[in-house]
Amino acid sequence: MQGTLPVNQSNVRQTSVMFKTFRKPFFFILSILPFFLFGKIEAAESGADNSAVPQSSPQAAAELLVADFEGEKLANLLGGESGSWNLDPRDENNSYTDADLIEIPDQQGKPNRALKLTYSVESDVPSQNGFWTQLKNLDASPYDHFQFDVKGDPKPGFTRRFKIEIKKYKDKERVEKIKGSQTVENISESWQTVIIPLNKMTGLVDFGDPKAWENPAIARKNLDEFVIVFQDRHVTQKKGVIYIDNIKFVNTGKPGPTAVDFPPRKAEKTPMRLEGLDFARFLILRLGGFPSGLTVKKKFPKDKEKFLREIAKDTWRFFDEIVDQEHGLPLDTIQLGKAKAVDEGTWIGDYTNVTNIGVYLMCLVSAYDLGFITKEEAVKRIRRTMTSMEKAEYHKSGFPYNYYDTTTLERTSYFVSLVDSGWLIAGLYVAKNAFPKELSEQAGKLLGRGNFSFFYDPIEQQMYHGYYAHLETYSDYHYGVFYTEPRSASYLAIARGEVPEVHWYEGLIRTFPQAYAWQAQEPKNRVQKTTAGFTYFNGHYEWKDLKYLPSWGGSAFEALMPTLILNEKDLAPEGLGLNNARHVQGQIRYALEELKYPVWGMSPCSVPEGGYSEYGAKPFGSKGYKDGVVTPHASILALEYAPEKVIVNLRKLIGLYDIYGEYGFYDAVTVKTGLVAKKYLSLDQGMILVALNNYLNKGAIRRRFHSEPQMKKAERLLTAERFFEAPPQPKSS
Repeated sequence: MQGTLPVNQSNVRQTSVMFKTFRKPFFFILSILPFFLFGKIEAAESGADNSAVPQSSPQAAAELLVADFEGEKLANLLGGESGSWNLDPRDENNSYTDADLIEIPDQQGKPNRALKLTYSVESDVPSQNGFWTQLKNLDASPYDHFQFDVKGDPKPGFTRRFKIEIKKYKDKERVEKIKGSQTVENISESWQTVIIPLNKMTGLVDFGDPKAWENPAIARKNLDEFVIVFQDRHVTQKKGVIYIDNIKFVNTGKPGPTAVDFPPRKAEKTPMRLEGLDFARFLILRLGGFPSGLTVKKKFPKDKEKFLREIAKDTWRFFDEIVDQEHGLPLDTIQLGKAKAVDEGTWIGDYTNVTNIGVYLMCLVSAYDLGFITKEEAVKRIRRTMTSMEKAEYHKSGFPYNYYDTTTLERTSYFVSLVDSGWLIAGLYVAKNAFPKELSEQAGKLLGRGNFSFFYDPIEQQMYHGYYAHLETYSDYHYGVFYTEPRSASYLAIARGEVPEVHWYEGLIRTFPQAYAWQAQEPKNRVQKTTAGFTYFNGHYEWKDLKYLPSWGGSAFEALMPTLILNEKDLAPEGLGLNNARHVQGQIRYALEELKYPVWGMSPCSVPEGGYSEYGAKPFGSKGYKDGVVTPHASILALEYAPEKVIVNLRKLIGLYDIYGEYGFYDAVTVKTGLVAKKYLSLDQGMILVALNNYLNKGAIRRRFHSEPQMKKAERLLTAERFFEAPPQPKSS
């Protein structure tokens, strides 16, 4: 865990945020809390070949020397201050880094000064510390590699592995930081030069910034800090001495690929290149239908169940029609025209990601449960989708790439995503258990392709956001916050026996330490507790009279999407189920009482003015998203916990705004202006339909998921924990 500053969750999903990943054609990654991934770079003997990175002579390349430690003070050559840091200053006797300047021969044996770091992470509590030096808003875009010299001291001993980070502020207000990270390995008692390709520091890229896709080098602008990290679970020796010298940025002329690159396209969609409205009409011909108008004026039933069934029936039309008929893949997004459904403003996103596909499988089962299609039709459509996934190109890990073209079935991304792969796997389990005689064999083959240990970092005991196949590196962040959407993927991974149970308790964070001043509030009762033999820190937030574990942003999506498959309400009435109920209460009260909105329900969604962004009930997130836009899926996800209030809210949305179309609710409305995003997003539509089916049919999708023997056996993860127990009182003498 990073000690000095938080990191963004760009989790989200990168998440949230992490993380949903790319919502416009490959743009706009959702944020969910990072937690910290470190790729791998080995220290190379001076002059030796280092095949892990592009090589050229550093002496012949342009370079910028940051620090050579030849002066009398720790300040670097950029004028930046330097010093040591400690995650827990209260543990300074056991956890520390002391930074000193000393005389020591260089690689050629000549007189030289260098930085001496005497470190210790030999503590009974989690320990992390290190060294930092300011980069003073440095523009490093002319450089493609970062390097420094390093050696260990054999007398006291030294770790052969540590982490380095380069950080910058994501926002102009200089509040939220993002970072690129790497692990330095194979340190020896001889001087070595570590050369790190900056293209592998993917965490520096702000994927939500369209300019980063046009020019990824801007990720290396405005750099704020270089950090060395010694962490107790990461180092190979918990006390020792490391020497550092000649920190610099270099231009080798070999920058390599970037995190925003796309795979080359192999197939043309049409014999002649079509654009604009002509291309939209071509795509419509591949679908099962398309809306004929912009608005629907209908009289909804007064009966509550019939009202919800009417919404479900209209929502199902999206999945009945906005699916490529050849490949059986749901399209990610459609935007209707300005004056009519199909005009110059119409936009059709003929791509999909694997979460969409997994949730679509659940929607096909839901359509059968709700009586919209026959069993035979449901099975036929599921088979078509699974056949396409059998044909699609997978990563060698056995997991799918995150995005595919629905017209050509080509992968359109190099990224392999943990949380999205998890939703595909969940959808396959639901389909398999809904129609076992028909689908078990085909679904079983797809379910057996990947092992979730691929995403697990045993050092951090957390799951990486994902893996960049073309860079051969994991993303720079982990999913670290417990109460967020990726808990469903964590449950799957543990249930399948591919990730240890310690990840659920000791790896995932209930609340952050009080020292993390960036968080929305200091947690209360953050003390160690033991559950199922695992010891970890708990704690909670409070808002008015509500106690709760926070999510990252306070959105309904993070809190409640896992309830589509996990029976948290019944199995965890004093844990996740209770926390879900309080987040629903918080969503309602924050919008109606605090913001004085007439409607409620905030979650990442379309921006009616254009684009996509994160929204939430701010007090209910560790970081907290902004407010201003309400999305219907956030309300419908809450049906299990506040059915009467949800129905009232949905009727009010329909009455106040022009938000209902042929496929049910449009994606979002700006509350103050009434502007509606005339868009349908596959993910948001899917959450609506599956949540309605679960409510109307007594947890039908959850029952299919939990009927899988491995998922049933893992229910102990839900039943064991009680969030808001009073901390143990000290015994009186």
